[in-house]
Amino acid sequence: MLSVSVRDSENAWFKIEEVGPQKVAVCLYGEWDIAKGLPVWRDVEQALSSFQNIKHVCFEVDNLSMWDSSLPTFIIKCENYCEASKIHFDDTHLPSGLRNLLELSRAIPEAEIEQDEKHKHFLYRLGETCLNFFHHSVEILTFLGLSFVSVGRFFAGRAQFRKKDFFLILQQCGADALPIVTLISFLVGFTLAFVGAVQLQAFGADVYVANLVGLGMVREMGAMMAAIIMCGRSGAAFASQIGSMKVSEEIDALETLGISPIDFLVLPRMIALFFMMPLLCLYADFVGIFGGITVGIGMLDLTYTQYIKQTQAAIDLADFSTGVIKSTVFGALVVVTGCLRGMQCGRSSAAVGVAATSAVVSGITAIVVADSLFTLIFNALGI
Repeated sequence: MLSVSVRDSENAWFKIEEVGPQKVAVCLYGEWDIAKGLPVWRDVEQALSSFQNIKHVCFEVDNLSMWDSSLPTFIIKCENYCEASKIHFDDTHLPSGLRNLLELSRAIPEAEIEQDEKHKHFLYRLGETCLNFFHHSVEILTFLGLSFVSVGRFFAGRAQFRKKDFFLILQQCGADALPIVTLISFLVGFTLAFVGAVQLQAFGADVYVANLVGLGMVREMGAMMAAIIMCGRSGAAFASQIGSMKVSEEIDALETLGISPIDFLVLPRMIALFFMMPLLCLYADFVGIFGGITVGIGMLDLTYTQYIKQTQAAIDLADFSTGVIKSTVFGALVVVTGCLRGMQCGRSSAAVGVAATSAVVSGITAIVVADSLFTLIFNALGI
């Protein structure tokens, strides 16, 4: 009987011997400890290839004193070699614990390795991009449709959500957001006034800083800055909260109980932000104007009365209305992007962070695009 022994390590070695017609046994010896050195797999492959017409491979472990995770790796390589060479692999003589580990490794399929992007054909990438865009568009339209249906159920008195959840979200989106809105709005008004003062002082038109700050805040910056703050604060919170519920299968539980997740989770957030955003916008407008007053009085030697009268002459109700309209739409965009990303969240903890980040990026992008469209529309209407 042909026999091949390989001993690269003093602690672990093996011997392959012929035990029958077209049948060999891999006999394992010593302590298979990765820290003490192991046989090289190339030697094992060469030893197996030295036998002709092998049809059956089994193992003998009577002389195996101990083993760690390196042994299952060795066995899996042997199994892969036998599968590639169309050789029957027999693991019945292995220890029960080792067989259990092998069964566990077989139960979890290997992740498919995606083809490198740079090796994909242009048409393949184009088609993949179009399909992804189509699927994402369908998801967004489906979510919007379900949200509109949920709003309809709310006005019909058939929406399923808890009132205390709504008032809690209302507080989080309103009163709890006032400190950060105050700080950012004041600094924005202060910066606008300072930049304007530097330029207008050269022409002796210091008083027109009030016009610049007033119009800038009520038409653009008040609504936009409040929306961006709420996107980073509430939009990310909505995405992470709903995403965590999806990871913990709470959304599945709601559906099992016959409760619409859109009604229970999205609707109260949508209504709360819809009501609070215009109020936050008006608050941001007045705080920003106060920031401008600080610069006007402290740097330009304007009186409080002068500044207020100039601001009143510069802005009217239409200017306030444009900011309020924008803030209402911005609020809808924030809640839609936040809740949508939360509902699209994967099933892992890492996916929650991805959903929150995606909600902020998508929300801010949507706000900037919507603001540009509003600017074009209002300019066309002469507002």
